[in-house]
Amino acid sequence: MMLRAIGIGRVESKFSGRSLRFSCRVLSVSSSKAVVDVTTKDGELRVFTVSGEVSGDAIASRLMASLKKLSPFPIRFFGVGGSLMANEGLKSIFPMEDIAVMGIWELLPHLNKMRLKLKEATEAALLFQPHVVVTIDSKGFSFRLLRQLRARYGERGLHSPVHFHYVAPSFWAWKGGEARLKNLREFVDHLLCILPFEEEVCRSHGLAATYVGHPILEDALYLNMGKNNTTINLRVQGDCDSFRSKYGIPSGATVITLLPGSRLQEVKRMFPIFSSTMELLKDSFPDLTTVIPVALNQHVENYIQKAMKRWPVSAVLIHGGSPQLKYDAFSASTAALTTSGTAVLELQLARLPCVVAYRAHFLTEWFIRWKAKIQYISLPNILLNSAVIPEALFQDCTPKNLAALLMETIHNKGLREKQIITAENVLGLLCPSDPNKSNIRLQESRSGLPNYTPSMIAAHTILYSVKQQ
Repeated sequence: MMLRAIGIGRVESKFSGRSLRFSCRVLSVSSSKAVVDVTTKDGELRVFTVSGEVSGDAIASRLMASLKKLSPFPIRFFGVGGSLMANEGLKSIFPMEDIAVMGIWELLPHLNKMRLKLKEATEAALLFQPHVVVTIDSKGFSFRLLRQLRARYGERGLHSPVHFHYVAPSFWAWKGGEARLKNLREFVDHLLCILPFEEEVCRSHGLAATYVGHPILEDALYLNMGKNNTTINLRVQGDCDSFRSKYGIPSGATVITLLPGSRLQEVKRMFPIFSSTMELLKDSFPDLTTVIPVALNQHVENYIQKAMKRWPVSAVLIHGGSPQLKYDAFSASTAALTTSGTAVLELQLARLPCVVAYRAHFLTEWFIRWKAKIQYISLPNILLNSAVIPEALFQDCTPKNLAALLMETIHNKGLREKQIITAENVLGLLCPSDPNKSNIRLQESRSGLPNYTPSMIAAHTILYSVKQQ
């Protein structure tokens, strides 16, 4: 397969004898229309940004930090986000958890609440008078917000702020998905893509887009700080001995990391399944210990704390969202059981073999079967078009099946090595292009960290790209 992009910077990666080419391209700067020039008269840059989930909170916080590094003007942030965005200066209108709902039929009980939150966010944005609106993932809420804002500015005869959406919708996964990209042009001015093939497809449908690289790579960059400051080392090695000592885990114990998700609704659905799976495994591993990194979501924390009263094996809960502690836990583990999502790539960075599980409302599952045009749900399997990571989806996601898959993942050396080896290839495909071949020139960081990261490329694009008329 050849994925070819029209652009300036190119990087080539080989896997299974095939060459994948992709590009990172930023629109040329127009002094009359670039965001930094529009903000000159105000002496500040006002950014309204919205994230509705934990992974988006992390992406947005790094983007905010990068914008502050690159902007020639002071920046004011306003919108909706979590604790990480708050640390970077965001004043959130309401808790991010209020809009952390995914799925189709799962959304129905929350429709009235979501309408109220959408109205609240729209009115707040209009009062804030932003130069830029940046939404991160959470396309259901994000796209409705951008559409309403564009309509309201049009009704008032006012010039609309530039609309960016970070993390392109997975149009490639759905039948007719590419055709729907044209509709986004009505309310999205620029997409910031995290997969290498998305930029060219978006541009071919008339939608401005820039491939910035996958945000997960910044975990590797910051956690490897001081170890390798010239390149992104695509592996994070935690401290196994320190973690086991800290939590009193015997050296011979089998440790399984469990990642049940970051949204309350998915945790409620997956956690009982994970619990029953551990019940089935405990006789096979007498010293079985589970490690559960708890997402930065207060509703999720409360639910897991209560559920642990009936947990069948020894467990360690990791609170607070410490990335280093999480990767220490990965290093101390033999395998992991995770819901689909960003967590799968975190496990690839740690080279921890895993099993992916997914369940949803039965009507949502039916819709996915009807509309999806891909057979896998985890990104590594999608990129490689191969079941490198075992997946148990929908009705197959049962404690019995998950226990069997985990047993095989733990004991089958060949399968473990295959996951570990292919992780390097998958993560390599998600890197931004070679900065020496790109038209982006960023000042070197005083800290010694590379500035050519996904968040810095995204920030540069926001500040200097040209709005399509």
